Amino acid sequence: MGIRTGAQYIEALKSRQPEVWLSGRKVTNLYDEAVFRQPIHEIAKLYDMQHDLDYQDKITHICEETGERVNNAFLVPRKPEDLKARRATFEAFAKATFGLMGRTPDFLNVVVTSLYSNSDFLAKYNPEWAENAKTYYRHVRDNDLFLTHAIINPQNDRSKSSHEQQDTFTHLGAVEETPEGLIVRGAKMLATLSPITDEVIVYSFPGFKSGDERYALAFALPIDTPGIRILCREAMQDGTRPVADHPLASRFEEMDALLVFNDVLVPWNRIFLYNNVEAANLLYPKAGLGQQPSHQTGVRGLIKLQFATEVACRLADSIGVDVYLNVQNDLGELIQSVETLRALLKVAELEYETLPSGDLVPGYDPIETIRGLLPTFYPRAIEVMQIIGAGGLLMSPTEADLTNVELAGDMERYYGGREGVSGPDRIHLFKLAWDLCGEAFGQRLLQYERYYTGDPIRKKAIFYNNYKKTHSFALVDDALDIPAIPQASKKLINNKQLIF
Repeated sequence: MGIRTGAQYIEALKSRQPEVWLSGRKVTNLYDEAVFRQPIHEIAKLYDMQHDLDYQDKITHICEETGERVNNAFLVPRKPEDLKARRATFEAFAKATFGLMGRTPDFLNVVVTSLYSNSDFLAKYNPEWAENAKTYYRHVRDNDLFLTHAIINPQNDRSKSSHEQQDTFTHLGAVEETPEGLIVRGAKMLATLSPITDEVIVYSFPGFKSGDERYALAFALPIDTPGIRILCREAMQDGTRPVADHPLASRFEEMDALLVFNDVLVPWNRIFLYNNVEAANLLYPKAGLGQQPSHQTGVRGLIKLQFATEVACRLADSIGVDVYLNVQNDLGELIQSVETLRALLKVAELEYETLPSGDLVPGYDPIETIRGLLPTFYPRAIEVMQIIGAGGLLMSPTEADLTNVELAGDMERYYGGREGVSGPDRIHLFKLAWDLCGEAFGQRLLQYERYYTGDPIRKKAIFYNNYKKTHSFALVDDALDIPAIPQASKKLINNKQLIF
């Protein structure tokens, strides 16, 4: 089939009946559920972009294997131009969602592509795992599927490993082998957008210990597989608030969920890894599951930070406070943060690395630096926005007030900004900012960015340890390598005959 349209995505979604729980009730009609409806349409727009002639050649390509047009997220990067082609897709999808949706289809399609192109790693442990990964990649690519993933254990007793938990199957683990496949039980999170996806892929970060064998799993299943229960977090908006009052929260709510697997059957041809602690600990680094999707993360993070910075700048301009030195200093800091990420992305693409598989990946040092800086840069942008907007962020009327003719005069007189900024314009801008920096929706975005790539302290520690292994700090040796002073020069120094 190749690239599908937004209508085809929605049609597929309507045909499924996953077990979704929201606010204590079972959702039986996902498309008509208010919380999900607008996000579904935002994802559909991304699929339609693939058919838009203004975007098609930039974000898709003709697959050599099938002759069908497919998204660039499925492109195996073998030359620098391939990295640029993938970036074009990441950028187009990020701009369409202002970087606010971290789990658009391109993200996990890159993961599946990396698993496919680095399947030789899996073959060392089990040739069938490698073949399963290749087959699954083609299935996702050729049907243009939308995936979620669940790769984090529930936060129970974090001082203990999976096999040490009070309940053996608190964390997702294998129960038994059957001729048809593996029975699994337990939970995983943070399955973002899972109710409105096609399938779920499960894998894990390194950290398995001896005794954790049953939890060393990687597989993929349709999201409506019997036994998978989707427990949604509390919604950040109810889906009925006017777009004019909540221009971001009403459109880009990414539902997160805990996935509970109640004795779910995973067919053997859908398993990529099982019962092998060593393989599970090496999967993330050896199969490119870190650096390849980090490229998408970096591009999306740049757009998100750029958007927040632009909102802060427009906010300051609308009420004339950007004439003050302290405000200019804060906004200059945000702009430099954006330019820092932009430069790091270019360096990462220019200084690409080549994996044993032949895949090109963005340079580790600059791409990991982006991942280390974004959890600091984005919260700072939100803080500056809150400072600039101050009490004004708390005082916006509703669209109903704006459209009431009796209140028109008050809306203009008391809510107008600096000269040239009307009351309605300033109100709409402040509402946009409040969605981003004050609403529950915006606070979820803030928390999400802080921990998007994991524990930021642990990530920096890993980065340092890797850096230490690959860098000799040779400048220090050069500074300590002081050349011997010739004997004749020593006599001059001792006789104080040097002339300055």
